Amino acid sequence: MNTFTQKLSPPEQNRLQKHLEQSGYEPREVAYAKIAAKRPGLSIVLYESGKLVAQGKGVEEWLEFIFEPEIHQAVLVKTETPLPSVLTEPDPTEPDPSSSHIGIDESGKGDFFGPMVVAAYHLTPDLRGWLSELGVQDSKRIKSDSKISEIAEKLLSKSEAHCEILVFTPEKYNPLVKKMGSVNRLLAWAHATVLENLLIRFPDTPRAVADQFGPEHQIKTALKERGKKIELIQRHKAESDPAVAAASILARHRFVLELTELSRLSNCELPKGATHVRPTGEILVKQVGPEILTRIAKTHFRTTRQVLEACGYNPALLGTPDPKDRPKWKKRT
Repeated sequence: MNTFTQKLSPPEQNRLQKHLEQSGYEPREVAYAKIAAKRPGLSIVLYESGKLVAQGKGVEEWLEFIFEPEIHQAVLVKTETPLPSVLTEPDPTEPDPSSSHIGIDESGKGDFFGPMVVAAYHLTPDLRGWLSELGVQDSKRIKSDSKISEIAEKLLSKSEAHCEILVFTPEKYNPLVKKMGSVNRLLAWAHATVLENLLIRFPDTPRAVADQFGPEHQIKTALKERGKKIELIQRHKAESDPAVAAASILARHRFVLELTELSRLSNCELPKGATHVRPTGEILVKQVGPEILTRIAKTHFRTTRQVLEACGYNPALLGTPDPKDRPKWKKRT
């Protein structure tokens, strides 16, 4: 049985409780639990100590599409206290971050609307001071899209050769996720691809740093000839590394640009994130039809099923699984 455990902050605990209470879970009685609930393939317990325990076959999917975007990442985005630049306090447990290395990060994985973007940045010692002057840090800590755009444009202008960006629009993303079987496999392939492309330009780079988004072997398995020859460091909160922070800004900048263009094409402002997005999806499906979601959204999200159901369509219409606890749907006429 798959198991995930993590100590949650008070805001994260509140978000988890709200999610469990509003999303149709069956309540459970568990000793010393603040709240406990289950649904087919998933059991969740939040203990009074703040410890979260999630178990079952559906843990990986729940972590990707509920916990990370709605409970964990949302808290990071809304932090009110100004945070210092990540460049000023490198992790002493890691190799010297001022050495030449490549950082990799992504944006959009947890957003229902818009693309997924993976970016990489090649950092050399002489660029480190310049990145610090630009204010480069994890893009989640920069609240203003205009500020992210300003930094990203300067990175692209002065160090374009050091930047590599790969965009998966919904029309590309949806069939690839279906073909590869999971988001993490696609993400691993994308990480390996941007890394390989930078290594073509900078073949003597000794190492790369990436955020750990899944099993460690996934990126390593996807690596090509050049990538297999360098040291690959995967760790949580890798954005504390300046090269990864630069990559996160490049990825977020491109995500915002692509989402803005999709909003223009659909004649509707598409919201970021994975919460409070259903009303927009329902409006567009009612106006244009369900196929619009394949062009503007990530259709494997549970939100797709919810939108289709709300609009009277079979929830399996776009490849989303038909809920086991619901009656069989008849074709809509």
